[in-house]
Amino acid sequence: MNASTTNLDAAPGPADLTIEDVRAAAARIDGAVVKTPLMHSITLSQITGADIWLKFENLQFTAAYKERGALNALLQLTEEQKGRGVIAASAGNHSQGLSYHGTRLGVPVTIVMPKTTPTVKVMQTESVGGNVVLEGETFDEAHAHARELEKERGLTFVHPFDDPKIAAGQGTVALEMFAEKSDFDCIVTPIGGGGLISGMATVANALNPDTEVVGVQAGLFPSMFSKFKGEDRDCGGDTLAEGIAVKKPGDFTSQVIAEKVNDILLVGEPVLEKAVALLLQIEKTVVEGAGAAGLAAVLDNPERFKGKSIGLVLCGGNIDTRLLANVLLRDLARQGRLARLRVTLQDRPGALFKVMRLFDAHNVNIIEIYHQRIFTTLPAKGLITDIECEARDAEQVERLVTALRDANYAVQVVELN
Repeated sequence: MNASTTNLDAAPGPADLTIEDVRAAAARIDGAVVKTPLMHSITLSQITGADIWLKFENLQFTAAYKERGALNALLQLTEEQKGRGVIAASAGNHSQGLSYHGTRLGVPVTIVMPKTTPTVKVMQTESVGGNVVLEGETFDEAHAHARELEKERGLTFVHPFDDPKIAAGQGTVALEMFAEKSDFDCIVTPIGGGGLISGMATVANALNPDTEVVGVQAGLFPSMFSKFKGEDRDCGGDTLAEGIAVKKPGDFTSQVIAEKVNDILLVGEPVLEKAVALLLQIEKTVVEGAGAAGLAAVLDNPERFKGKSIGLVLCGGNIDTRLLANVLLRDLARQGRLARLRVTLQDRPGALFKVMRLFDAHNVNIIEIYHQRIFTTLPAKGLITDIECEARDAEQVERLVTALRDANYAVQVVELN
């Protein structure tokens, strides 16, 4: 049964999302969203031991797949609903996709965001035509206010994920992938509220039932993982993958996932950072934390995916540039190409110069030097010097540290968590 023929008063279930719904969505949005490329990554395949195929949804106009579901929902509004306008609660990619296509279609769009939303996200949403209302300190408070405005103003609420129309639109990502390569062993898909993987799994189950569907969540926000596994885990924290940092998964999407998804994995922050850095360094593409979650799962579970043909969705590219810079520098530190050495010196002329000679002898470049004379347990004539440096690799740094210790310097390598 298609979603359009169901009882509008009944809560939707898995039967309300079929391959026919996804195909209808694809026809509906055709020409208005980018048919993003699916490309084989030779280098990532070598690194992971799997056969890696990347779907570049970060190349959409708003840099995320969310446009697909938003547009599919907008195109099914009645003329009266279009005239009154739509409303959503979102501080991420859904707000931009809905605002962009709503404005393009002449549908007024109101987006309620928490007052804590970064200014850049507010500006991005307004730049594509959205009318932003800031309310509440959390997403839940913003969502509650959006539902109040929905009733007060007679607007139509467009949920970011818990809606068959949204999920059908997102499923067009998989439809395009399977049109180019029908024999994936596995598709690995990020999960926030579950809209994307619900659509992806619906397509995979219909077109190639042998394809395994695996979801990925940030370890700090295991909401769908907990529901899927029947566990009780806390959600919260500062994750790089804020696009999938959802505390309460969708009711409809949870049902679809329980029926059509094979497994859900969790990934930690260090591997998310590594995945973002690898995609920029190797594929020369900017991907946000949520968009890199699929690759992070493959990197974190090499034996599980070894030798398999894997389809990964780079679902978004909206990452703050300063945050991206931090991720890249931290990745260099984890590789050992950047290091901070804490050296204890005597506070006398020439002490630092003698240390610098050892850096020069080992061809290690000094980036920054910090002295600490006051807040230390050393005697008054002692000081701690932190030296940030750059080397070819971790082995070069290790040789320098050995030389410093051989010269009777107390040296500590400051580790990155």
